[in-house]
Amino acid sequence: MPSSTMQMLAFILALLGVLGATVATLLPNWKVSADVGSNIMTAISQMQGLWMDCTWYSTGVFSCTLKYSVLSLPAYLQTARTTMVLSCMMATLGLCLAALGLKCTHWGGSHRSKGHTALAAGACFVIAGVLCLVPASWFTNEVITTFMDSKVPKSSKYEPGGAVYVAFVSAGFFLAGGVIFCLSCPRNRNGPLDSGSSHPDKLLRQVANDRHKQKQHREQQSQTEPQEQQHKEKTTHQEKLQVDEMQPDQPKPEKSQLEQEQQYYSPSRNRLQDAKAVYSLQDYV
Repeated sequence: MPSSTMQMLAFILALLGVLGATVATLLPNWKVSADVGSNIMTAISQMQGLWMDCTWYSTGVFSCTLKYSVLSLPAYLQTARTTMVLSCMMATLGLCLAALGLKCTHWGGSHRSKGHTALAAGACFVIAGVLCLVPASWFTNEVITTFMDSKVPKSSKYEPGGAVYVAFVSAGFFLAGGVIFCLSCPRNRNGPLDSGSSHPDKLLRQVANDRHKQKQHREQQSQTEPQEQQHKEKTTHQEKLQVDEMQPDQPKPEKSQLEQEQQYYSPSRNRLQDAKAVYSLQDYV
C-alpha cells in the first residue's frame, strides 16, 4: 500500500497537471501551419487555438484574433473548449480534497474521514485526466486526418502544436495522481475502510506501546500487592485486639445477674434451716 511519500508524489503530479492543463487551454498553438510560404514578406507561421488564431509575420509582427462566434466553430473545437475547462475545474477540486486527505497532514479529521477524502480526490483526478485526454486525442485526430487528405491544399494544412502535447502530458499526470490516491485507501473485505493501518511502522509502534503499558501495569500491581497485604494484616491484627478486649467484658453481665439474685433472695430459708438444726432430740422428748 502506498505510503505518505507516494501520496505527496501524487499530489505534486496532480499540481503539475493542473498547471499544464490551464496553460494548454490558454495557448493558441493547438495546431501550427506546415507550409512556410514562398514569399518572404508573407506570414511565417499561423497558429490556431481554442480561443484565438494568431499569425506571426516575417517583419516580427505578431497578431491574434479572438473567436467570438461559438456556433461557427466545428464540433471538435467546441468539445475541446468545454472539456478542457471542466478538466481544470475538476482538478482544482481534487487538489482541495487531496490537501485534506494527505496522511502527513494534521487536518481533515480522523483516519477514516481522511481515507474517504483521499479517495474522492483520486476520483476527481481520474475524471480530470479523462476530460483532458479526450479533446487532445480528438483534436490530434482531426489535424492528422486533414493533413493526410490530398484534397486539402498545402497552404491549409496544419500540424499538431505544442499545446496538444502539453494536454497529453497533463492528462497523464492526472491519471497517475488519481490512481495513487485511489490505491492509498482500499477497502478491507472483513471490515470498514481504515487508512491508519497502512503503515507497518505505526503497527509496530502500537504493539510496542501496548507492551510497555502492560509492563507498567504489572509493575504497579507488584508494587501495590505488598502494601495491600500489609494493610490487610494490620486490619486483621486490630480486629483480633478488639475481640480480645471484648472477651473479658462478657462475664460481667453474669456477675450482675448473681448480685441481683442475691439482692432479691430472701434469707428466711437459711434461718429456718438454722433453727431446725438448733433443736435437739432432747427438746422433743
